[in-house]
Amino acid sequence: MKLVIGIVRPEKTNDVLEALYRAEIRGVSISRIQGHGGELDRVETYRGTQVKMGLEDKVRFEVAVSDDAVERTIEAICAAARTGEVGDGKVFVHDLAEAVRIRTGERDVNAVSPTT
Repeated sequence: MKLVIGIVRPEKTNDVLEALYRAEIRGVSISRIQGHGGELDRVETYRGTQVKMGLEDKVRFEVAVSDDAVERTIEAICAAARTGEVGDGKVFVHDLAEAVRIRTGERDVNAVSPTT
């Protein structure tokens, strides 16, 4: 099992959700975050004062998947989030040692697979 984390532009949130759904990936957690990668710093005016904006708004997707769904998950996130510009985001994949579905007590792959 893996935990796939995708950090994308906020305006790409719905596109990524739709791509994950089409790829039959379920069980997604989403958080609004701020971060800084390769984007150029921008300067904005706030109450007449120049302010250097160092952090960009981003959206973080977390998806726990079985090993056979990892590549499908990565491809869905990348294809939906890509604009070709600096700041499109990143995808990280972590090993997932254990997962437990609270409602049923199912563990590991059974816990990260969709149920009805």
